[in-house]
Amino acid sequence: MAKQAIQKKTVSEVTMLGTQFIRWGLGLFIFGLIIGYGALAYALRGALAFLPWMLSASMLQVGSLGMVAIGCVYLHLPRDDLEAEQRDLAAFWLCVAGLIAVFLTGYIGYFVVDAIWPSFYLAPIKAGKNVWLIAQGLSILLYLIGVVLAYMSIRRVTHFELERSRKPSL
Repeated sequence: MAKQAIQKKTVSEVTMLGTQFIRWGLGLFIFGLIIGYGALAYALRGALAFLPWMLSASMLQVGSLGMVAIGCVYLHLPRDDLEAEQRDLAAFWLCVAGLIAVFLTGYIGYFVVDAIWPSFYLAPIKAGKNVWLIAQGLSILLYLIGVVLAYMSIRRVTHFELERSRKPSL
C-alpha cells in the first residue's frame, strides 16, 4: 500500500489576525447585548439612570461589529507573503482593550462614581458626570486608535495591490 502524503495547510498570520478580530468582535457583541439587560432591569425598577448605561452597551455593540468588519477585511487581503505587522497586532489589542475599558468605565464605573457622588447622573453633579464621561471617552479613544491603525495597515496593503494590478504585465 502506498502511503499518501498528507499536506498540512498553513494559515497566514493575517488570516489568524482576521479570525481573532471576528471571534473577539462577536464575543464582545454578545457581551454588549447582555449588559443591555442590566440597564433594562434598572429601568424596570422605575429609575431613569439606565440611560447612561446605554452608551456602554451601544458602544460595545457597534465597536464589536466594527471589529468583525475589520476581521472580514483582513481575511480578504491578498495572502501571498503578507504577514501581520506590529501595527496590526497593536490595532487588535487596542480595539479589545478599548471595548473592555468601555464596559469597565461605563457600567462598573457608573457604580463607583455613584458611590462617590450619589445620584451624580440624575442630580446632575457636574464633577461626577465629568469624571464618568471622561473615563468613557478615553476608553473609546483606545478603540478609535486601534481602528485607525487597522485602517492604515489595510489601506497600505490595498493601495499596494491596486497599484500592482494597474501595472501592465509584460
